[in-house]
Amino acid sequence: MPLIRTFIAAALLASAVPVGVQAQDAPVTLTVDAGKPGAKIDRNIFGQFAEHLGTGIYGGVWVGKDSPIPNVRGIRSDVVAALKAIRVPNVRWPGGCFADEYHWRGGVGAPDKRTVTINSNWGGAVEDNAFGTDEFMDFADQIGAEAYVSVNLGSGTVEEAADWLAYMTADPATTAGKARAANGHPAPYKVKYLGLGNESWGCGGSMTPQHYVDVMKPFSRFVRNYNPAQTGAESMQRIAVGPNDVDGAYTDTVMKAWKEHDWAWNIEGLSLHAYTTGGWPPSYPSTGFDETGYAKLLKATLAMDATIAQHSAIMDKYDPDKKVALVVDEWGAWLAKTPGSREGFLQQQNSMRDAILAALNLNIFARHADRVRMTNIAQMINVLQAMILTDGPKMVLTPTYHVYRLYLPFQDATFVPVSFDAGTYVQGDITLPRVDAIAARDTSGKLWLAVTNLDPRRPVQVKAGFGALKVRGAKGLLLTAPKVDSVNSFDAPDAVAPKPFAGKASGGALALDLPAKAVAVVQIEE
Repeated sequence: MPLIRTFIAAALLASAVPVGVQAQDAPVTLTVDAGKPGAKIDRNIFGQFAEHLGTGIYGGVWVGKDSPIPNVRGIRSDVVAALKAIRVPNVRWPGGCFADEYHWRGGVGAPDKRTVTINSNWGGAVEDNAFGTDEFMDFADQIGAEAYVSVNLGSGTVEEAADWLAYMTADPATTAGKARAANGHPAPYKVKYLGLGNESWGCGGSMTPQHYVDVMKPFSRFVRNYNPAQTGAESMQRIAVGPNDVDGAYTDTVMKAWKEHDWAWNIEGLSLHAYTTGGWPPSYPSTGFDETGYAKLLKATLAMDATIAQHSAIMDKYDPDKKVALVVDEWGAWLAKTPGSREGFLQQQNSMRDAILAALNLNIFARHADRVRMTNIAQMINVLQAMILTDGPKMVLTPTYHVYRLYLPFQDATFVPVSFDAGTYVQGDITLPRVDAIAARDTSGKLWLAVTNLDPRRPVQVKAGFGALKVRGAKGLLLTAPKVDSVNSFDAPDAVAPKPFAGKASGGALALDLPAKAVAVVQIEE
């Protein structure tokens, strides 16, 4: 894609110089084992989530064909351009809790004939179904993403879900295909991922693990994909409901059933939902927080590593070959709502702290890339830890969005081991690692290093060695901000934005001078 190539080329060719900071204490020493490749970091780790919630869809994605906001068939063009620039690999839709009360037939056909309902899960908003199946598929196509469709297992039927997949994927000669063609799309859609329910332990039906398995099996069996192009590696992947954070009951029960499954049903993924809240209900503010609040939330998010390890160990008992992916399809910072915003719309600002939180989680997913092969941050636009905020015709990119831009080279890259003494960052009674880092070779063979300085007060010098590999330097991008609660607003959209960054080589090693509270991604010049 020309926009992406231009962006990366500009970053690498810029006459960057190291950020002018001086480390106040001992450097962090880091070793990259460039000759020992690991697992593939699946590009789907950078997936997104778009639920019918607040202004995530209406106003965020969909403005309608007659809107003065520039759009293509009702889908806003500025949002499409921004999402294409970060190469969104997949989008999960229509929920979330909304999915298990969603009846697809109400969202197809003539707009004035669609069903109007109340979104009882999220704020009691009126849902006019203007954005339905065909609009979602158009949106996914416009941004170049795979469709991850969650079917209604909670209040729907196997027949309803099967009919929905037939509508999307069947030959235009069939009744279902003719209905799709009559709505403007004769060719079958591609549905790469199918969610078999959502949070069935909670809003999806309060099911016990065994009851969920019994209900899920017929969905796995009868909800078929008829698209003739989806065979082999392109076959639809079915993702079962898995655990809520640390509860291992669903993981064990679903994986045990999978190990014992016969030819009639199967799954290819198990869902995990794990938000960073710092406690329930979410009460941490998204702006105006102090350093203790910053440190507490980062400590909470680092628990993702142990959560993934816990569920991976359970999955390994039944699936040592790791055939079933662990899909973290809801994660991110869930904070207190923006003051004055509508209850149930889950609107929050997005700060430099959230950018660091995102980088730490992406690093964790990369370290577990052998099992974690897809994730979906919650959510894409205007909801929770969003990539983009909109207000009428205005749009702003968040610090989290910029982390996804920095991490573009890690999509489908090969993980490279990194060892280091992280040092410590101490705030009150909270002790955290001072730095975090991952490395990988991209699809063209270039070596990349991502380093995060968690310390909001102290700069750090990272000295990176590469074994027998002698490096000549490093260039890339760095994201930092004046304060940990710095945000991008409609009045100041570039308060937190990437800047060119470089490292200095000496004796085959590399020195990177990072300011406080920063994320850097550089290409190593070999």
